[in-house]
Amino acid sequence: MEIVHLLRAVAVELGRHSARFAQRNGMHPTDVRALVALMDAARAGEETTAGRLGAALGLNSAGTTALVDRLERAGHVRRLRGERDRRKVTIVVDERAVALGWSHFGPLLHRAVDLLRDYDERELAAIRGFLAGVLDATAQGG
Repeated sequence: MEIVHLLRAVAVELGRHSARFAQRNGMHPTDVRALVALMDAARAGEETTAGRLGAALGLNSAGTTALVDRLERAGHVRRLRGERDRRKVTIVVDERAVALGWSHFGPLLHRAVDLLRDYDERELAAIRGFLAGVLDATAQGG
């Protein structure tokens, strides 16, 4: 249980870190979650529509539209129309938002990467497997 309690403590501290970022930048915590979801999708080579973003965040259509409008007004995202199908609109994170995020989260991410350098491949595989299992259990509701 010690490791589970440490994981819970890490989750709480990450939430606080994210909340400080949101507060300092006049954002709602859901705005930060949306930006993370969009950046994760881009890193995976996936395009994100408003519908896909709303589903990822558990928002209805109206809530998703309000979220994207708010992020677009703040200059954090852009709506891009498809080249082949102009009806298809994807949401992309503006580079300024990426830079803003790195200015806040970068030191923490660098420290985490530095900590991982102390582990061998077998240990990293165990850490990866544990975190993937917890993520899967969480996504399934416990």
